[in-house]
Amino acid sequence: MTATVSRGVQTVDLKLEVVLIPVSDVDRAKRFYDGLGWRLDADFPVGDAFRVVQFTPPGSPASIHFGIGLTTAAPGSASGLYLVVSDIETARAELVARGANVSEVFHREGPGQPAVSGRDPQRRSYRSYATFTDPDGNGWLLQEVTERLPGRVDTEITTFTSSPELASALRRAATAHGEHEKRTGGQHDENWPDWYAEYIVKEQAGKPLPS
Repeated sequence: MTATVSRGVQTVDLKLEVVLIPVSDVDRAKRFYDGLGWRLDADFPVGDAFRVVQFTPPGSPASIHFGIGLTTAAPGSASGLYLVVSDIETARAELVARGANVSEVFHREGPGQPAVSGRDPQRRSYRSYATFTDPDGNGWLLQEVTERLPGRVDTEITTFTSSPELASALRRAATAHGEHEKRTGGQHDENWPDWYAEYIVKEQAGKPLPS
């Protein structure tokens, strides 16, 4: 068991593990999420009255449950289920290739603002989205996040859950480092690995980026 200290009070970590989604046809839902490439963790039937199926999206620390005898919620009533991605266009293309009916990418200028077609022109974090539903109508929202706002992550920990996610961070660092070298007269930076590391750690922690 781990614990964190916040405002002088020690508390036990509470880690969101599973989100329950209501479905009408368990086998149909299982085929759908398996087709998306999500990892099947469990399928436990107990007679005809109970069954739990667990899938985990690629790179996600949390999973989903659906089945029989789990909830009285109406099938398809789950909505606003966020899937955070580092590259929304790549993520959308992969889901479409796997059979999901994904909306076109859109963005918002700010919270509560109307949707505008296309990815955010400035590639600002939290601004670009796409949506899709499962066969029952449970709604998923893709959101592109490349830089966390301050306070949104543990600043002592830097983690990547997949090689594509790390590669995307390295590409952003490479682009930023190219601008850094231009500002320093175009000289090759022998310490570029240190600069990359500082950039990636600060980006994920929501801290000011190196110039």
